[in-house]
Parts: sequence; C-alpha cells; structure tokens
Amino acid sequence: MKAAVVGGGWAGLAAAVELAQAGFRVTLFEASRQLGGRARSVELHGHRLDNGQHILVGAYHETLRLMRTVGADPERLLLRLPLELRFPGSLPRPFRLRLPRLPPPLHLAAGLLAAAGPTLSEKLAAARFLRALQRNGYRVPEGDSVAELLDRHGQRGALRSHLWEALCLAALNTPPAAASARIFANTLRDSLGSGRAATDLLLPAADLDQLLPAAAASFIRRHGGEIRNGCRIRRIEAGPAVLGEAFDCAVIAVAAQHAPALLAGHRATAELAQTLAAYRFEPIATVYLGFPPQVSLPLPMLGLAPRSSTDVGQWVFDRGALCGTAGILAFVLSAHGPWQELDNATLAARLAGQLAATLRHSLPPVLWQQVIREQRATFSCRPGLARPGARTALAGWWLAGDHACGEYPATLEAAVRSGVAAAREIRASLPAGRHACAGAARSGPQSPRRG
Repeated sequence: MKAAVVGGGWAGLAAAVELAQAGFRVTLFEASRQLGGRARSVELHGHRLDNGQHILVGAYHETLRLMRTVGADPERLLLRLPLELRFPGSLPRPFRLRLPRLPPPLHLAAGLLAAAGPTLSEKLAAARFLRALQRNGYRVPEGDSVAELLDRHGQRGALRSHLWEALCLAALNTPPAAASARIFANTLRDSLGSGRAATDLLLPAADLDQLLPAAAASFIRRHGGEIRNGCRIRRIEAGPAVLGEAFDCAVIAVAAQHAPALLAGHRATAELAQTLAAYRFEPIATVYLGFPPQVSLPLPMLGLAPRSSTDVGQWVFDRGALCGTAGILAFVLSAHGPWQELDNATLAARLAGQLAATLRHSLPPVLWQQVIREQRATFSCRPGLARPGARTALAGWWLAGDHACGEYPATLEAAVRSGVAAAREIRASLPAGRHACAGAARSGPQSPRRG
C-alpha cells in the first residue's frame, strides 16, 4: 500500500516511520531541502548548531521510542541529568532546586525541602498544590489560565517565578497569564507527577539532525520509501492524491500556520481550516554568542532572573558542555515579551551583560553573535483552544502536527505523538485482510536488514 506524508518535520517523520515499519511504501514530501521542520540544524560561523535550542525531558516516551526505532541512540545523543533549576542571579537570594535520584514521590519531597531560595511556607504551599492536583486527577477547569490556577492555590514568591512560571514558559511557550491551565496540568502530571526518570532533563549532546531526522530518513529509505525534498505541496487532492499521484492514504503534517491553505480548498475540511486559521502564535528567539573557548557555565543550563528593568534573558545553555563546541552559549527567549522590541545587536549585548551580572564576573568580548528569531514558533497554548484529532472529514486524508495532539502543548513530544497516532489510526481503519497482506508483503524480506 502507498502512503503520502506532506511535511518533513518531527510529526511527519514520526508518521512516515510508523507507516514504513507497518509495511507501507511511503513517499514524504518536504518543501525545504532539509528535514526537521522547526527543529533542525543550521551552519553558523563555521559550526553546526540548531535553529533553536531545544530541551527534552524523560517523560518524552514516544520521542525516545522513535529514536530507538530508527537507530538514533538516546543514551549517546542526549545528556540525561536530574532536573535542576538554578537561578544564581535571583534576588533577594539565589534559587536552586534539584531533584535527587530517589524513588517517587520522595525525589520531589526531598527536592522541595532542600530547595535554596524559597521560604518554608512557599515549599509547603507547593507541596499542597501538587497534592491537590493529584487528588483531582490533574483535572482543572477548561477556561482557567496558569496564573489563575497558581493564584487559587496560593503559589507565590520564588517557587512561583522560578519553578511554575518558568516551566510554563518552557513547556507551553505562552505567558502564564494567557496559558492554558489544563494543558499545564497535563505536563505536570506526566513529569513531576510521574516516575523519577520522567523529570530528568535530556539535553541534546548532538545537533538536532542527528537526534532524529537523519536516522529517520535512512529508516524510511531502507523500508522502500522515498523522500522528496524541495517539493512544496500547494494543494491536496481527493482520492487521496498528491501532485496527481494516487495513494491509499495521506497525512498532512505541516505546521498549524501552513495547514489552513491546504485544507481550505475542500468543503469537507473547510471548517477545520477555519479553526486552525484562528490560531495565534508565540515567538522564540535563540541567541548564540561565541566567546573564547575558556568561557563556560557552572552547569549546562542556567536560569537568568531579571535583576533590573532592562534584563530580558530567561535561559542560557553551555554548548561546550553539551556538544563540545567550547565557548558557544545559547540564550533562549520564549513567548511575547520586551525582548522583541530590541534589535539583534542590542539584544545580544543585553544578554551578555545580564549573564556577567548573574555570574558576578566580567566576560571577555564576544567574538561573534547570531540571533535566530522564529516569529511563529508555536501556537499560543490558550484556554479553550480547539485542537483537532488525526482524522479529517476528507476521505483518505489524516492530520499530524503538535496542534493535533490535544493533551500537550507545542513540543517535540506532541509532534511525535501526533504522527504516531495518525499512522496507527490509518492502520486501524483498514480492512483486516488488506492490512495483514500489506504488512506481510513489506515486513518479510525486510526483516533480516532491520536487525
């Protein structure tokens, strides 16, 4: 059986790998010359870096499974660290929270108790907050924002700003006052509310191409599939068909901002197109600063707390500790904020100054800088946002993308889960005999090479 996948980001790659593994002959269409979508590698100043610094966590079970499926070893490509949030420049006291390697829920209780910066009353309030979420099965009112949720449970001070609000920005890329409390509660359920390993930070120790796209492309080709880079699809055809070629099934796996143009041309998907066209979006900037090789951070990841009204930094990563590119620091700025009003040179200078104040020592001059701004990096994860599923009303066409994973915000895990869900629903929709024949036809001769 023939399957088409439109879009070569992480959602499209996940769908294509799942379908190829099930015995489909997959053709993947990607508009750019490079796979990976909004999580890809770029060449900058003689270094292979990423279009944005990404963070994974141990709760990304489907992403880790997919990496293993295509032969990208997470143990080699990801640096696994216990969750540690450190804001050395926070006022009035430096903030540090580290979850020890203890069985749950002891790891969380011990981490909160030993946290530096919060008062005892803040720690007890945080424990009560988590306990209340657990008792309610992490269900919160659909219309609440994260800020309203935190207010209702008395979350204040350092733990509010450096734990809950910091996690909201990192995971939902939406300011707490506008972010969905329901989606935030889901992320807490599957991280802090799950096993100890689920809270681990998984920091890329290689460029994003090596994490999934390159290995996924090889996997698809080994299983008889084809990847057509530089092939922009401007309309989808009933049947389903792509560029006049008929397929047994097809998946639209483009970003939420690009999907409406493909869906609007058919009466069956016009309403879905209108739903996605109403989405609002949030930006992300990654600012790379190249210093002499001796410049490093005390940890691979540090939080940057504002010490004055001009400070705009949120997180900084030491690429030397992560990927061996000594002296390169990556600053990440999430969601709408004052940083958007600064030109690139001013933004880089502000971040370098904020880091020096945080570390309490001067830094050598910056050798080079590169600012990557994604103006519509993710959809704005707001309360009540309509999220579609994998099935569309147009026969043979399915949907994948982080916007189609209704329980999660716009993360790599959401993208992967949506692609996997679309592929599995396609398989489930087929007549049993046809699916079995397809699987047998493709899997039999392939099995020796898969091992």
